[in-house]
Amino acid sequence: MPHCIIEYAKVLENKISPQVLIEATQKGALNSSLFALEDIKCRTVAFDNFLVGSGDKNFIHVTTKILSGRDDKQKENLSNCILKELLELGLSKVSLTVEVCDIDRNTYAKKIL
Repeated sequence: MPHCIIEYAKVLENKISPQVLIEATQKGALNSSLFALEDIKCRTVAFDNFLVGSGDKNFIHVTTKILSGRDDKQKENLSNCILKELLELGLSKVSLTVEVCDIDRNTYAKKIL
């Protein structure tokens, strides 16, 4: 189920491809043992204009949206698993952040065609 939206500084594409970010995020979500591979959805959004602190860092931020009902321990594990995979990319001068957000089950609609 998770929808993983990977926001990042476009300048990072000089060091790493968006596909590598997607694969690392997917691997982290899978390693959480909360989801089957075929249920993990990842996508990227690159930003040309941003400012992190004094301006000497780039950023990668992963928002992982999941259906409500998971406890805080499961959410913490998920964010840590994704962060671990991002750390293994070996980037420097990058702010890495991950957040897990609930999607209200009552208002979520889905249809696979």
